[in-house]
Amino acid sequence: MSFWDIVWFIIISFAFIAYLMVMFNIITDLFRDKTASGWAKAGWMIGLIIFPFLTAIVYLVARGQGMADRQSAAFAQARAAQDEYIRSVAETSSSSSSAGEISEAHRLLSAGTISQAEFDTLKAKALA
Repeated sequence: MSFWDIVWFIIISFAFIAYLMVMFNIITDLFRDKTASGWAKAGWMIGLIIFPFLTAIVYLVARGQGMADRQSAAFAQARAAQDEYIRSVAETSSSSSSAGEISEAHRLLSAGTISQAEFDTLKAKALA
């Protein structure tokens, strides 16, 4: 195998992976699109199977802007859900952890495991 065979293999591999990425993006967009009918989606899928390159180019030209808008909306929705989850976890941990730590320290104080000075130290850390 010569050097140029390896270079050619790398170029072909890159083109094939890029082609697969475009196909997966188109298929994902087809299922993400709420406005297209089932028949339209089936037609695009059949076209992708029978004439993959031509159908992909036509799809990207005809529906490329809508594809970008749907992808942006999906990312924004996922980002909002992630931010809401982070907020809920942060509120839960910050509000209940201080009270939980003080409660646990008080339980240890009542059981005689720690002294009053240690309890005061743990309480100060929890409230800080």
